Amino acid sequence: MFQLSFVEFKKSSYALVDGADNNDRFYIIQSGRVNVFNTLDPGKNSTKILSTGDFLGVIPCMACHAQMENAIAVEDTKAIAVTREQYPSLIESNVPIAMKIIRTFSNRMREMNEQLTQLTLNNVSSGTQEQIFKVAEYYDKNGLYDIASYAYYSYLKECPQGIEKARAKKRFAELKSVSHAVYYEPTDELVRDYPKGTMIMAEIQTGSDLFVIQEGQVKISKVVNGKEMILSILKKGDMFGEMALLENKTRSASAIAQENCKVMVVNQKNFNHMVSIHSQLISRLTITFADRLWAMYRQLSNTRFKEPLHKAMDMLSIQLEKDRKLFGSYQTAITLQDLIDMCAIPQKYQSMALNALQNQKNIRLVNEKIFIPNCQEIIKLAAIFKKQEAEKNKSQEKRTGNV
Repeated sequence: MFQLSFVEFKKSSYALVDGADNNDRFYIIQSGRVNVFNTLDPGKNSTKILSTGDFLGVIPCMACHAQMENAIAVEDTKAIAVTREQYPSLIESNVPIAMKIIRTFSNRMREMNEQLTQLTLNNVSSGTQEQIFKVAEYYDKNGLYDIASYAYYSYLKECPQGIEKARAKKRFAELKSVSHAVYYEPTDELVRDYPKGTMIMAEIQTGSDLFVIQEGQVKISKVVNGKEMILSILKKGDMFGEMALLENKTRSASAIAQENCKVMVVNQKNFNHMVSIHSQLISRLTITFADRLWAMYRQLSNTRFKEPLHKAMDMLSIQLEKDRKLFGSYQTAITLQDLIDMCAIPQKYQSMALNALQNQKNIRLVNEKIFIPNCQEIIKLAAIFKKQEAEKNKSQEKRTGNV
């Protein structure tokens, strides 16, 4: 039987410090209030007050990354400290605590998806099911007919009386005979195969399946104002689609097979059964969500970069940190264009950014994918660029009087 410890934070004292490496535990607030603020998050959730029952420091603890928030006690506060090693034992005896953490993570990820889209593309997707037609039309115009075919079908299914019903029906009929799209309708199969370049799910589509990648890579993206924003490239062992399963809401993003993929499908019935008998699934979900949220926070800081090369190198550093490749060489799963798309660099600057990246001595291409001879050098260079960008932003704020 493990034993949890209690800690006290006096009024005005720091409970967490941004950048600190003391990430081996998180806290469940028992009494008192804590003001949490994130210097890397320029959005509406950058400052919040946590109180009884809330969790503090879960993301860096479960993701094994440095703290990414400052937390100051607004009043004398008492909390339960839970170490990373204790977490599996905790959820074996108290599944509701873990599920509360997971659902909190899921809700925050949905908010941050929209926030990242807003900051990078200066807009958000419509949020209505008519958005599915815009997704289909985008891929259709770009010659990605397998993806478009699936999206048109999804639109017709979700919006049988939709505004674009006639256009979607006509185009789907034209594409279906030549399309390699699969699983227009869900099945009871535990494992599915998706050919490269086919859509697994479309943003705003209804559905409650969670997918675990067994083979291949999957691109998670959104389409806004005729532009695609890549949120992440997932690989073997990663999972996606969990937000719709946990929140019973529409898909927040699309999933597209970057390579031939094999995925395991977990539906609501299977999930509830697995959670009840396999606490390790909850632990895995917690770590997955924590990793993803940490990456999202880092991507939010990337939106502040003005120089395209600086932005791209910082994003590459994020990928290395996310994959825990801090030393030695590393073969990534992304192309230079993937990297540019992740940063949502405007079209007029993309050629310049691509040329600058190709001239970087610390970057090579192997089978068109980015290869890093020395990961530490990339991380160091990105840190220098980050400091330069911060100094520019500070100078600009002084000039405009926003200090």
